[in-house]
Formats: sequence, C-alpha cells, structure tokens
Amino acid sequence: MQRCFIALGSNLEQPLLQVERAVRALKALPQSELKAVSRWYQSVAVGPEQPDYINGVAELYTSNSPLELLALLQGIENAQQRKRVQRWGPRTLDLDLLLYADRDIDEPALIVPHPRMFERNFVLYPLYDIAPTLVFANGVSLKQQLADIGMQGLSLVTP
Repeated sequence: MQRCFIALGSNLEQPLLQVERAVRALKALPQSELKAVSRWYQSVAVGPEQPDYINGVAELYTSNSPLELLALLQGIENAQQRKRVQRWGPRTLDLDLLLYADRDIDEPALIVPHPRMFERNFVLYPLYDIAPTLVFANGVSLKQQLADIGMQGLSLVTP
C-alpha cells in the first residue's frame, strides 16, 4: 500500500457538504484505506472572481496505481456533478492527488507532486494538520515549507 495525500476543495452547492461527501467516497475506494482527514479551511479562490472555497487534505493508503487512483478520484468528482468549464473556475468538488509515496510522476494526465501545492497555503496547512513531520522527496520538510507561506486569505472553519 502506498501513502498518498489528496487535496479536497469545493465552492459550490454547499461546499462543506460536498467535501464531507467526498470523504465518505474516499473511505469506500477499492484497495484503499483512508487514514486521516485534516480540519476544514475556508480560502479565497485562486483565479476568476468566485465564492470562497472549503479545503482540506486526506491521507489515503492504496494499492491502486497513480493513474488508477486518478481515475477513481475523477469518478468521485463526476458523481458530485463536477463540471470542467473554466480553468480555476468554481466547482462542486476538486480532488487533487498531491503526493503518491515518494514518487515523481510526469504523465500527460498526472503530475506528482502536484505542481502548485508548495505555493498554496490552503493545501499546506491542512496537510500539516495530518502529517506535521512530513519530509518531501527533495529533503525539505513540510514545516520548513510552511515557514515561507502565510495564512493570508485562509481561515479555519469552525463547526
């Protein structure tokens, strides 16, 4: 089983409900075990003007290959009516494979580590919630990476 981290985000049609439904779908993935889910954060959207997002990160162990896992994640997005209309546009659900073990993957359909994860506080803070001792394949710790990024536009969602 490979340790993976998946970013979850939504800003349409009850975003908190959307990400919670996605967590239930992740729990049901074949050949996989959901180990942890971060707290939820509200973040200002990147890209065109749109509602704020609800974001989090899940830790998943899986024996699916990276491309198989990507297909499963896209199936969850589609089941929750994800529409790919505008780059960085609003969406009911966005699931991004951030890390797949210590592998570097550069396929037309998948790049891992996720190419923009290191510049996005709405990914790094939730990731820190569930993996504070994580060290990336390049030898940089998540804690070091967080020292270079602030919490601007990011707030914790309280129940």
